[in-house]
Amino acid sequence: MTQTLHFEDVRLGDILPAWTRTTDFMHWNRYAAVNDEFMPFHMDDEDGRRAGNPAGAFGMGNLRFAYMLNALQAWIGDAAEVRELTCRYRLMNQKHDELTVVGRVVAADLVGDEGQVRLEIDVTNQEGESTCPGHAIVILPRRAAT
Repeated sequence: MTQTLHFEDVRLGDILPAWTRTTDFMHWNRYAAVNDEFMPFHMDDEDGRRAGNPAGAFGMGNLRFAYMLNALQAWIGDAAEVRELTCRYRLMNQKHDELTVVGRVVAADLVGDEGQVRLEIDVTNQEGESTCPGHAIVILPRRAAT
């Protein structure tokens, strides 16, 4: 069980803790096996080049989405909820890229009884390039009134 983040603990501008993974064929194969996503251009360099990527096979966009979801869940804990998560795939990730989920709190509001926090979120590569910018809304529990 993870420690829960509470609404009262969050401030505008807070930075999401960095969440980093290095990706390669092993990670892509595991993800493909679970999601039945065995696309040739993700598994074979020649197919990747035929698909227009000079470096060969390239990583799955949905795996980066899963990285964002995992980073958010690790940050907020089990008693909170990821209400919304969106992204746009802007740059392919290559074999052995070091991908880091980054995020920043851009709004924190009470909506009814819910502590709603909005974040800008992205996955960057080892060069610091944005690969899939997006946003997230998480619902955090409130501390009990004392």
